[in-house]
Amino acid sequence: MHEMSLTESMVRIMEDQALAQGFKTVTTVWLELGELSHAEPEAMRFCFEAVTRGTLAEGAVLEIIRTPGQAWCMDCAQSVVIARRYDPCPTCGGHKLQVTDGEDMRIKELEVT
Repeated sequence: MHEMSLTESMVRIMEDQALAQGFKTVTTVWLELGELSHAEPEAMRFCFEAVTRGTLAEGAVLEIIRTPGQAWCMDCAQSVVIARRYDPCPTCGGHKLQVTDGEDMRIKELEVT
């Protein structure tokens, strides 16, 4: 379950930011999670609750914002939204797609005290 290591990395980022910006606790985390990121939102929530125990984010709310997958279709020369890798182009049905967005995960915002 790679979600555990991802949430552990999130805690390290929050701890680094707490030192740099001088806050003591995190109450809410807004996380952008791409549809094509291979990270399951429910697994992220479960792991987040587990790894934040005893940290500055213990009890924090994790708000997950799903971002769509996007790809460039080489057949119809358009940027298209895709739900899964290897889906055909929704415009022309072609399969020559280059993923351009939706694979990432980033902490968008923190509510802190």
